[in-house]
Amino acid sequence: MTVILVLAALVGAGVVSRQVLANSRGDVLWGLGHLAVRVYCRVVHRVRVVGHENIPQTLHPGPLILVVNHTAGVDPLLVQSACPFEIRWMMAADMQVAALRWAWEWLNVIDVDRLGRDTTSARQALRHLKNNGVIGIFPEGAIERPPRQIMPFFNGVGLIIARSSAPVLPVIVEGTPLTRHAWGSLLRASRSTVRFLPVMRFGSDSPADITTDLRRLYMDATGWPANNAPRRPERNDHPELAGRHALM
Repeated sequence: MTVILVLAALVGAGVVSRQVLANSRGDVLWGLGHLAVRVYCRVVHRVRVVGHENIPQTLHPGPLILVVNHTAGVDPLLVQSACPFEIRWMMAADMQVAALRWAWEWLNVIDVDRLGRDTTSARQALRHLKNNGVIGIFPEGAIERPPRQIMPFFNGVGLIIARSSAPVLPVIVEGTPLTRHAWGSLLRASRSTVRFLPVMRFGSDSPADITTDLRRLYMDATGWPANNAPRRPERNDHPELAGRHALM
């Protein structure tokens, strides 16, 4: 029995070591962080992943743009936990806690000025895609409220797709905790689902057409109604944003 336990421990250690060492950065710390995110999402949010066959299984599948509906602050962790490659997320600069600046820099977050005073974020995203990177965008620019409705998509997502000609991996998130503030979803358990749709290419479509087609895809795939009410996100609504003017 002791021998069996030792062998099982060695096998388990080997599996963990491979998961930690085999990562897109080739960095042990990043590998440990990715493993921790996967464990957290499985234990706390009991995440269920649908559409495994649509997820690229290489460490460097770029250029690639993940377009994700926005349900809660935990969304980026849920999506990243299902992907073997690193996703560089776009995040509203005013939602980044100053004391965690080191974390935002380590995660290579692209700061977005939601007021549209700076277009640096769009240039950074396009540069990252040109270097075969992977970008994560929330086209609604705010958390869906009420939940299970598709809010208007900002034209910036269509612009980045058109200018980069990068393939798009649509992702649908649902079942996340309904909390007053974005960060609250990190602390509340859930039974979340992340669904990966087939990769899409838009060719020479205009940014406006791309944005319209993507939103229609999400309404068709979810069966959720469109919420066309104009809405300006409040400061504490959410931590990630693909701002309209900042991407144009």
